[in-house]
Amino acid sequence: MSDTPPETPDFDAMTRDIAEVPAVEVIVTVSVNLMSAAAVKLGLSEEGDKYKDLDEARKLISALAGLLDASATEISSFHAAPLRDGLKSLQLAFREASIVPDDPGQGPGEKYTGPVYG
Repeated sequence: MSDTPPETPDFDAMTRDIAEVPAVEVIVTVSVNLMSAAAVKLGLSEEGDKYKDLDEARKLISALAGLLDASATEISSFHAAPLRDGLKSLQLAFREASIVPDDPGQGPGEKYTGPVYG
């Protein structure tokens, strides 16, 4: 067992690091993290159904849709288009995974994207 105290994070360095990151990169990174987490909660990871939780997936997909809706005009279509495609794929996967599908327009994030059809 070590007698050295735990190292405290260098918040000044962390602040400097984040200050150097363009907003577009932050938005895209957060979007990709939301997509990845939603895919796992949909059971689309290598572990399959081990982490499947549709309630959690719904929340993540809705958060992603809200973020993309709010930021689409700020991040350009170059960045927004592939993120929207990923969002639509997750929405369709959610619809497929649901035992009782939501009505059109009521699925996760559809209040931002409109109804998603297969």
